[in-house]
Amino acid sequence: MGPSGSGKSAVGLALAQRLGLPFVDADDLHPAANVAKMAAGTPLDDDDRMPWLDVVAAALHDASGGAVMACSALARRYRDRIRAGAAGVVFVELRVPQDELARRMGSREHFMPTSLLASQLRTLEHLEPEEPGVVVAGDPQLVEVVDAAAAALERFQSLR
Repeated sequence: MGPSGSGKSAVGLALAQRLGLPFVDADDLHPAANVAKMAAGTPLDDDDRMPWLDVVAAALHDASGGAVMACSALARRYRDRIRAGAAGVVFVELRVPQDELARRMGSREHFMPTSLLASQLRTLEHLEPEEPGVVVAGDPQLVEVVDAAAAALERFQSLR
């Protein structure tokens, strides 16, 4: 989880490969209207997000052996919505400095324009201590981020 440019897709795919799990990018689950809205530079609101989050939760619920999902899940209420439909979800929050997020967003082709970064950061609510999840720095090299995420998840699971 994290804002656009935090590396969710790259880290998620690499982590899924490391764990031997399927990978799903929640961006691929957005309805066309959401994609068009973001591509036009308009932030999504809760009316846009909640049905999408239900689809995300259903995809996680239906992944019988587990899965890794890249999903922004920016606010606590969004994470709660996902957990309501998919018990046992554990979040990995990728924390990346704002200037690096902007740099990454400006250097890739994606429907989310850099102009929406400020909106995403206003919406972002970091994981709270009682939420099931771990926080890792998302700005080192990919292999280091994946190593840190895998180790943090292992520690988290051993504490449960």
